[in-house]
Amino acid sequence: MVEEYIKLHADPWPEVVDMIRECGLTNYSIFIQGRLVFTYYEYTGTDYEADMRKMEADPITQEWWKHTHPCFETYAFDKESPYYHDMESIFYVEQQD
Repeated sequence: MVEEYIKLHADPWPEVVDMIRECGLTNYSIFIQGRLVFTYYEYTGTDYEADMRKMEADPITQEWWKHTHPCFETYAFDKESPYYHDMESIFYVEQQD
């Protein structure tokens, strides 16, 4: 369902984009290579867990996820697996002014 996932993100629902911003996520990017998907964003809020719960509780976001989540084999076959996995940062070069 790679093409479906790309198609969905070519025209994301405005309410979903608004919720992403409301929850303190900025510079949100999704990259794809073959069947591998990598997401990058920066969090500007003060309570990440609370903001993620807010996003998860949003009815429009839940509806969006009904379309996007089935595009992933891990999610589709293992309902106990988290949809997103936070990764440990091991390298960063700070922007200089």
